[in-house]
Amino acid sequence: MRQILRSLGPVLPPTPPVEILRAAFGALAGLGLVGLFVLSPAVNLTTGLFLIAPFGATSVLLFAVPNSPLAQPWSAIVGNTLAAVLAVAVCLVVDDPVLRTGLAVGLAIAGTILFRAVHPPAGAVAMTVAMNPEVVETLGFRFALTPVATGTAALVVLAAIYARMTGRRYPFRQFDEPNRHGTADPEPMERIGLTEEELTGILERYRQSFNLGVEDLARLIGAAEVQAATHRTGPLTAGDIMSESLVVVKPETRASEIADMFQQHGFTSLPVMETNGRFVGIIFQIHLISRAREDALRLRRGFGAAMKRLLDGERDRPIHARDIMSVAVPRATTGTPVAALLPLLSDGEVDAVPVLKDGVLAGIVTRTDLIAALARTGLQEA
Repeated sequence: MRQILRSLGPVLPPTPPVEILRAAFGALAGLGLVGLFVLSPAVNLTTGLFLIAPFGATSVLLFAVPNSPLAQPWSAIVGNTLAAVLAVAVCLVVDDPVLRTGLAVGLAIAGTILFRAVHPPAGAVAMTVAMNPEVVETLGFRFALTPVATGTAALVVLAAIYARMTGRRYPFRQFDEPNRHGTADPEPMERIGLTEEELTGILERYRQSFNLGVEDLARLIGAAEVQAATHRTGPLTAGDIMSESLVVVKPETRASEIADMFQQHGFTSLPVMETNGRFVGIIFQIHLISRAREDALRLRRGFGAAMKRLLDGERDRPIHARDIMSVAVPRATTGTPVAALLPLLSDGEVDAVPVLKDGVLAGIVTRTDLIAALARTGLQEA
């Protein structure tokens, strides 16, 4: 009985409040903007431009679960449109409302599966058509174009824009697309030694092709492998492997001095620390490059000239560490397990993690530190 009751409960993990707000506001904005061009059905019945209930269900997928294969542009636009076309055709030949509704929804399901355009709201589109024969009499197959195809396409475009604005990805990632650096190599977390065909076979074998895409499966397998690796790191902590003899800069250190320190020591990161030892941020080499690039675009000059200007220590208003450092970086304490550092340093977002003790900078763990620690652990196990 307990197992039965558990199976009736929620299966989704808790969602962060920020993600809840992101999804809810996205649906509000999407339907609101589409609604700006739409009046009531009574006014626009002759043009076909009106909101229909299935758009609400489509919005749930586009804004709440944009990674789902069921929410992708092909599934949404083709799925909804095909369902509308089939339902209109059924309405033209079947008079009985019960048979008409069941046949329209059944054909919509079969058609969307056949065209690889499964989109759950398509069933609602077919049912909407079947239960409103007056719409078919007025618009006929034009209903599939407006409002269905036009409204769905508008929601897809708005979802893509909103996803980019809020740090999400839509449409779906493609398995062979360039990584964040613009090169053809897969992301480090996705180099799992399996081809796209093999990953597709896994999804089909476990009947998950409607729920998960190949790209996300690769990322999940990679994350699982990293998580499994954390079980082999033993009781090591950040305090055990961190670099303690640090080269640091102060918030008022000039960019020219920072560049000299990068060149002198061969580091890729420099912590920024107050005189009292309080950690305030970190500077990566990419910060200098990014700032020079921004200046080059803003001042309409070449990158070399912008970098030279950035590193000019004699300029009237020199750039300081506080102007380019990053403050929103992952941090650890001396007692943080090495297992917790693995995903932070393996996904390519940061090159180093500062280690704090009572708010004071105690050291820093770089990728080099982590690799050396894992190598020692592997040798000990061998």
